Amino acid sequence: MSNSHTGVPLDGVIGAVTGENPTSGREDKSKLVANKGAQFTSYDVDAFEIPSGRDELWRFTPLRRLRGLHDGSASASSAADIAVSAPQGVTIEKVGRDDKRLGVAGVPADRVAAQAYSAFAEATVVTVASEVEVDGPVDITVTGPGVDAVAYGHLQIRLEKFAKATVVIDQIGSGTYAENIEFVVDDSAHLTVVLIQDWETDAVHVGAHHARLGRDSVLRHFNVSLGGDLVRVSPTVHYDAPGGDAELFGLYFADAGQHLEQRLLVDHTAPKCKSNVLYKGALQGETGPGKVDAHTVWIGDVLIRAEAEDTSTFEFNRNLVLTDGARADSVPNLEIETGEILGAGHASATGRFDDEQLFYLRARGISEEAARRLIVRGFFHEIIDRIPVAAVRERLDAAIETELAITGA
Repeated sequence: MSNSHTGVPLDGVIGAVTGENPTSGREDKSKLVANKGAQFTSYDVDAFEIPSGRDELWRFTPLRRLRGLHDGSASASSAADIAVSAPQGVTIEKVGRDDKRLGVAGVPADRVAAQAYSAFAEATVVTVASEVEVDGPVDITVTGPGVDAVAYGHLQIRLEKFAKATVVIDQIGSGTYAENIEFVVDDSAHLTVVLIQDWETDAVHVGAHHARLGRDSVLRHFNVSLGGDLVRVSPTVHYDAPGGDAELFGLYFADAGQHLEQRLLVDHTAPKCKSNVLYKGALQGETGPGKVDAHTVWIGDVLIRAEAEDTSTFEFNRNLVLTDGARADSVPNLEIETGEILGAGHASATGRFDDEQLFYLRARGISEEAARRLIVRGFFHEIIDRIPVAAVRERLDAAIETELAITGA
């Protein structure tokens, strides 16, 4: 069954809710846009040109490693398995492409996300009813389609008014997988979501996250990238009404040969809203002939529109380079269209171990290897300690120890 949604700008998402078509026909995507929020968007993959390395959205991504996700040559050959385990008060549905709820959180802004939207066969919708506070985490496991297989998926998490829930999305397995994940957070609802990309070493994963916040709603979004050959995740946040509060936290640890890319957009479209972004990454690679270095990319875009008065926002990315040959690209961007804000700022830092920290620890009888491990643990714990699920915190501590054992840090 074909999907009824067609190309719309981000400002026209309301039309997607009602099934109306705010615009029609192709747009001239070569024109300069007024801001990041005005980028071309569409549910239709054919509305996008095939990207190249010259395109701003793709200039850091090694397109040849996407296995055809970007140019239409990657046809679905299997399906990813999405399994949900949830306490009482949570509704789990498998729905068809014609379900009117799908797509309401946001519209694909790149060709791969549109390809995923055009190609999924069945979506999973997880709903927490109004005024329900879920006891314990909702666990969702996404298992890749398998070695040499391709799949497209769609997942939507819905919190109705005054609901509260914590969701853990664990992504594992092999294969090539592109997806859209929607977070619909209604008025005064509170969603904490932890996403962990712990793929096998062969996996290629491109994911678009769309979050839409209602009045006085709260979103705590944690994204953890550990496994996979190439992983690119693009979270986007929109505010429908005043009082929205979004915090986006990220943790990534890249080994030799891995490409881990995070691309964020926080679009302040309503007054009196808040956002805070904190992402931290570590890289370790191998140098020499025939070696492929570790590469991470973080793009953080925050847009404060003219109508978004009394906004408060800050974004920060830090990268710790553990070995020679690793490369970290970090680009924070802040666009402000009104002078009536409470505060806004951004920062980025990339470097090696702090010599003063190493000296302090070694002066107290701690070996250099042990000191380096302590510094890396402390570097990540600012984020790990914020995760409200103890089992996830313990798992990430163990994963970091495993990564450090690889390089001997």
